[in-house]
Amino acid sequence: MGTSLSVLSSGGLRLYSIAGQDRVEEIFAKDNTEQIRIVERLFNSSLVVLVTAQKPNCLKMLHFKKKQDICNCFYPSEILCVRMNRQRLIVCLAESIHIHDIRDMKILHSIENIAPNELGLCALSLNSHLAFPICQSSGELRIFNANKLRTGMTIKAHDTPLSALTFSPSGALLATASERGTVIRVFCVKNGQRVQEFRRGVKRCVRIASLVFAAAGDFLCASSNTETVHVFKIDARAVEVAELKAIAEVAAKADTQTKEATDAAAAGAAAEDANSEAASATASSTSSWGGMFSKAVSSLLLPAQVSDVLAQDRAFATVVLPQSGLKNICALTHVQKELRLLIACEDGFLYMHDFNAERGGACKLLAVHDLRGALEDVIELQLSESILKTQSKSLPATTTTTTTLPQQSLTMLKSCAASVLIENPEPVADNSYAGILRGEQADAMSDSAKFRKLCDAIDTPTKLYDERQFPPVAIMAKD
Repeated sequence: MGTSLSVLSSGGLRLYSIAGQDRVEEIFAKDNTEQIRIVERLFNSSLVVLVTAQKPNCLKMLHFKKKQDICNCFYPSEILCVRMNRQRLIVCLAESIHIHDIRDMKILHSIENIAPNELGLCALSLNSHLAFPICQSSGELRIFNANKLRTGMTIKAHDTPLSALTFSPSGALLATASERGTVIRVFCVKNGQRVQEFRRGVKRCVRIASLVFAAAGDFLCASSNTETVHVFKIDARAVEVAELKAIAEVAAKADTQTKEATDAAAAGAAAEDANSEAASATASSTSSWGGMFSKAVSSLLLPAQVSDVLAQDRAFATVVLPQSGLKNICALTHVQKELRLLIACEDGFLYMHDFNAERGGACKLLAVHDLRGALEDVIELQLSESILKTQSKSLPATTTTTTTLPQQSLTMLKSCAASVLIENPEPVADNSYAGILRGEQADAMSDSAKFRKLCDAIDTPTKLYDERQFPPVAIMAKD
């Protein structure tokens, strides 16, 4: 299983592959000629997309291993977020979301006139479910099927506006956090039911910087602008119960529509099975005296707000970073077949911690990698407490990177009320012997060349669907 990380610094854009606990390899670097604001890599493929400060409404796509430009896409306003899987590319603007077929960048659908989404919040699952906020005053969100281009359910996730949301690798769960940052909730995507609720802490106005599921979907990592990173354990039994209830609801709806007695019996049996599963799950969760007491008190004696607090689960594991106030992105993934908690911080360092999936608790720091410069002279920090304290007091900061692309030819595609311009690279004449025999003209190859480059970038390397990697998002080094 591979891991990758994108880093923006004063020296430029760098892509790293985390090959092991003691080995981090630089696989791509681009000089600082423009200020890059957004960089995304499609899993472990060769496709990278960029957005620069000079052209905030332009999405630049490139094949980084071949150092080839693929195309540019221009949007009506500033690009706030880009999400990709192997079928779809999502571009989120403040008041619209554009859905592309990633194989040829054709506009499939545009979601217009959404509530202003100034943070560019959206999440895309591997099976192309898209989640985005639809209200500025509360944490209400909508799920949209980007494959079938259908609007799905609406979920009232929080009372205050959302600050983070992410899908589990299977796409069955959706985790959310609000601006308060104290409570993290997990919902079933099939029926919108709340599966689990976690309490991150008691501090108010905490900004959640990263919310990421583990590769197996059994843990959820959360980092904020505080010094503590939390890992929560997903209750597999609660997820199973939610899925059974979703199946029961579908069966009940089918019964209502068909009005057939046999379907009614089947729906009732399914609902009864789901209720029995829920009862057994509740019995399991209250097997301890503490669990039985909290459930009894919350249901009989205490008001709803207090019972909700008692039902919230605490962190399964934690990491305390050297300093607070810095943005960091976390991930729980396998490195050389061992489960590791990775934290990339805007101080320019990658922290690698041990993680015990059985006991949890405080995670031990194993290695620290310096990502601020070229890795020919990589600095491996010593792990003694005194040296770590000294290093944390004097960590230098870096700035953002840049890139330039050549002049391109333009084609216009219309999408609802807005227009998106797709720029193809200038065609290059095929002067090979085979090209001369075919008699192909350079100016007729732009669209097909773009399609070939996109497919080549998406499908390489040959090991496909290796999505269990460090989130391919950039760490913007702090000035």
